Amino acid sequence: MRKIIITLDGFSSCGKSTLARQLANELNYVFIDSGAMYRAITLYFLRHRIDWNHQAEVVNALKNISLDFQYNADTGKSDMFLNHEDVEVFIREMHVSDNVSAVSAVKEVREFAVAQQQLMGNKKGIVMDGRDIGTTVFPNAELKIFVMADPAIRVERRYKEMFEKNPTISIEEVKNNLESRDYIDSHREVSPLRKADDAIELDNSNLTREEQLEVVLKWANEVISKPH
Repeated sequence: MRKIIITLDGFSSCGKSTLARQLANELNYVFIDSGAMYRAITLYFLRHRIDWNHQAEVVNALKNISLDFQYNADTGKSDMFLNHEDVEVFIREMHVSDNVSAVSAVKEVREFAVAQQQLMGNKKGIVMDGRDIGTTVFPNAELKIFVMADPAIRVERRYKEMFEKNPTISIEEVKNNLESRDYIDSHREVSPLRKADDAIELDNSNLTREEQLEVVLKWANEVISKPH
């Protein structure tokens, strides 16, 4: 059976990563969390006080960054490793969330991440989620999905996720963070978030995780079973 590349794009907190991970598991494909890569770069910049508005600083910092995904047997998921350190927990913290869109908008950062992502896709058989995967990273992907959800539902989902890690967080903070990230993601100069012309829309506002997986798995199997 032939292997394909599947991309899932959309705004933050639409459930893209969860869906991409489930889909990859069902198909025995490799799941690549592009957002985790940008978060790891952001974490490095914050830790080392890199000014991402200063081109020379960014270029030099990127030379010292190594990114890798390693399987975690305890969770059954792949963790993000930054320079051989498991940073999966640290990259989900609010100070990273507050800055990741700004860092992701930097041209040199995107070029660095996209080059790594494209290398990962050489063998096909991958599912990758992000903002520009179907438009910039893999414009020739066989199946492109654009995930959407009602903004209020996205805020609620994100709040529940963040509250587990930080019980002092307010829903207003989460709402402001999402609105800011949406604006930056869709207005940045390099690879802005937009739906690819050949992407299929998936509005999961009123779908359970199981229901959306069933829909997407059907789409994937239809494409995979097509003659070359």
